Amino acid sequence: MLRIGFDDTNSHRVILVLQGHILLEWAELLERECEELLRSGRHVVLDFTRVVFIGRTGFETLKRLSRAGVEIVRCPPLLADMLKHEGIAAGR
Repeated sequence: MLRIGFDDTNSHRVILVLQGHILLEWAELLERECEELLRSGRHVVLDFTRVVFIGRTGFETLKRLSRAGVEIVRCPPLLADMLKHEGIAAGR
């Protein structure tokens, strides 16, 4: 399961706080949510503080979102290393 909460939002930026697992249908849900926010002209930031697992589908989704300009922050070191290995930038 993946919970998506909104933290700091304004007309230019939104921070989505993620909690749980990014895989299968949850990755698809995250991608749809981010795409909608990007279409509205906002900069999207994903807070990974409480993400505990990323599946293959999740990595593929995050790669597409990263290319679209979505930023990943507060990523635990192990997940940050895994994302880096996949070619996805993540801040700690």
